[in-house]
Amino acid sequence: MTPPAVLAIDQGTTSTRAFLLDAGGDLRPLHARRHRQHRPAPGRVEHDPGELLADLSACLEAAQAAGPVAAVGLDNQGESCLGWDARTGEPVCPVLVWQDARTEADCARLRAAGAEPLSLARAGVPLDPYFSASKLGWILREIPEAAALHRGGRLRLGTTDAFFRDRLGGRFETDPTTASRTGLMDLARLDWDAELCALHGVPPECLPAIRPSTGDLGPLGPLPLTASLVDQQAATWGHGCRRPGETKITFGTGAFALALLGDSLPADRRGCLLTVAWARAGEPPVYALEGGVYAAGAALDWAQGLGLWRDTADLALPAGPPAIARGVAFVPALSGLACPHWNRQARGAWLGLDLATGRADLVAALLEGIAFRAAEVLEAMEGAAPLREPVSVDGGLSANPAFLRLLAGALGRPVRVSPEPELTARGIAALAAEAVGLAPPDPPLGQPVDPPATEPLHAFRDRFAAARAAVEGYGRALAAAGGRSAPT
Repeated sequence: MTPPAVLAIDQGTTSTRAFLLDAGGDLRPLHARRHRQHRPAPGRVEHDPGELLADLSACLEAAQAAGPVAAVGLDNQGESCLGWDARTGEPVCPVLVWQDARTEADCARLRAAGAEPLSLARAGVPLDPYFSASKLGWILREIPEAAALHRGGRLRLGTTDAFFRDRLGGRFETDPTTASRTGLMDLARLDWDAELCALHGVPPECLPAIRPSTGDLGPLGPLPLTASLVDQQAATWGHGCRRPGETKITFGTGAFALALLGDSLPADRRGCLLTVAWARAGEPPVYALEGGVYAAGAALDWAQGLGLWRDTADLALPAGPPAIARGVAFVPALSGLACPHWNRQARGAWLGLDLATGRADLVAALLEGIAFRAAEVLEAMEGAAPLREPVSVDGGLSANPAFLRLLAGALGRPVRVSPEPELTARGIAALAAEAVGLAPPDPPLGQPVDPPATEPLHAFRDRFAAARAAVEGYGRALAAAGGRSAPT
């Protein structure tokens, strides 16, 4: 008889994918569906909650048809959120995706009122539309149906995992890793904070219960759910990070770094976020530093859409010095700057162009810019807590040897790429398996990539900092002019 497998469902920003992890440690893809990205207005990004729910159900059905399944692990987008009717389960709005910046003015107003220190002290995050808090408040304030449901005691507000677990399992719950991405949870108590909820206009009674990341989490459709985490935290486990200082960077739509802290929080976060890495049943939480780059793979996709590159051969990079050594720099602030700057006004830009600049120079500068921004994130982390080497990396860009050399050079330390291409799915599957007493073997570690001996990007970090300061200044000027393309 075939031993039961463990199902991993990776519900990400662009797709929902299912994998089966067998007793021998082999992870195989089972089902995948991409979902639509809705951008109804500048700065707004939405998903259809019904579409996501249908995709999740299709993954569960595919798993049932494949054979016996002992447990399921579900990872989620993190900050993406919505509201729905507690009685019918029907959404009252689209999913407001983590990239959505519709509440920037609300966050700016709260910052101007001096509220950010409270958010940093309790939740470990700044006041930024990236996090769920301001968007959950927006739903209640701007969606009449949400307000009516609240008056009737029927409104539920939460991240996408809470919606899935409520609809498919009948339990309105989330876990500490996801709750830590809202900006509403007290990190020390792992519970909703009344002052933060009041700050954003989010009634605590509308939020899900916070339960451990692993253990008996109830059903998800026909299968037992035994692990539920944010995708980046699941990837961190999949990387094999267990000790304080071990760090990973995932290069997807954005680039997200997590560095483990252990069971205590640092006194100075240096512009990084504080988050929960995981909270396994019966154990104290493990905390982490988190830092992100809003546009990594998204910047490459954008450049491809402009016709700057066609296939991976165009990303191999020409021989010779880096583009920034020749004066050409790119700042990938296409959705603003995240850690450690937290500046949504900054704009993406190439700088230092002349008549000799060609398409290959622009692409090289773009890749270098992503590496430089990742290095800024890790430099901030190193200031808050010591990091171990090498840094483990995964995601689409980790398959590009030229980018890995750039990254190692920008970081000034070796990086390591796992031979396992699906570390998020492996991480959530391994945690789900552990919760039911299974212990699949870890994948082998990859070989480190060392910084280049000549002209590493690290030597040009001051030049990149000057380029970043320039786009921040332009963003401030544009904002002061009300976003107009020219004075009137």
